[in-house]
Amino acid sequence: MTGATSAEAARLAALFQAQGAKPVDADILLSADTLLDLYGEDIRGRAYLTTDPFGGEMVLRPDFTVPVVQMHMDSAADPARYTYAGRVFRKQEDDPSRQREATQVGFEVFDGSDPATSDATVFAAIADALAGLPVRAATGDIGILMAAVAGLKTSDTRKAALMRHLWRPRKFRHLLDRFGGRTAPIASRAALLAQADPLADAAPIIGLRSKAEVQARIDALRLDAQTPPIGEGELALIDTLLGLDATCLHVLQSLRDIAVDLPAISAAVDAFSARLDALASQGVNVDQLAFEGSYGRTSLEYYDGFVFGFYASDAPHLPPIATGGRYDALTAQLGAGRAVPAVGGVVRPDLVVALRGDV
Repeated sequence: MTGATSAEAARLAALFQAQGAKPVDADILLSADTLLDLYGEDIRGRAYLTTDPFGGEMVLRPDFTVPVVQMHMDSAADPARYTYAGRVFRKQEDDPSRQREATQVGFEVFDGSDPATSDATVFAAIADALAGLPVRAATGDIGILMAAVAGLKTSDTRKAALMRHLWRPRKFRHLLDRFGGRTAPIASRAALLAQADPLADAAPIIGLRSKAEVQARIDALRLDAQTPPIGEGELALIDTLLGLDATCLHVLQSLRDIAVDLPAISAAVDAFSARLDALASQGVNVDQLAFEGSYGRTSLEYYDGFVFGFYASDAPHLPPIATGGRYDALTAQLGAGRAVPAVGGVVRPDLVVALRGDV
């Protein structure tokens, strides 16, 4: 870390401490048992793994949020605010030009009393920290899409599959088109299911799955094949949600219109509206704040609500300068069922320095 980056990291941490955040740290080498299952596919594939004879499989810290959540859920503090600064490590097998380690400075808020205000507090604090820099903000809301999927008139199995692949846009689209009858059934699968007993003349089972497991999968495929397709109207509403790309106030009106035909999103839309009010009260110009219906779907899979990022306006090749979002479900996973609504974000001090020209 250069001297300029260290100074910027200290400046950012001081700003977050002024917001009531307590400085904390996380070990660089962490147990991989629970951590990797909580990250998105991208980070899991890029984590540095090793094996310790006493600690089992270990991972170099790929981010701070998960270990900070673990620390918080093990404590009695509630509400609480934290800040941290340190390096994270990720392999770059597909793009050797990207950094394998980077410094992050973060701000996390654990407080269920007013989620809209907490969202606004984190976003505004990071926006203020980047004031004067040539950056643009992008926002989204994974919670609205999750509510839309949960409200579809289809089987729980199909909804669970769609939920599982929210963060994989191509797979999600493939499933949505298949469940809606927009694509023809796979010929080999149709031929398999047409047989009265697909395993009658099967060769000996080779591999990790037992015959019972294979039969259970066939039964599940048969049940799915008998499930009526998702209605074209509902598919069109999901398409409209994913295609939203405008300022937040324009999007709010569109969401109100969509909620008339898809009432399952009403509570999430109300939360979105409350967040805009909270952002405005903290000085954020929501008239100009951008919203994208698909934003955040290729980032960390533990986000389940408000998501945001700040990007260099004149240097699109740079990674995000800052990112963040809400991760309520993560606290329940790490808290043995005890959930604490939480939101946070991280800033890359080295990129802030680069944008200022202080390298």
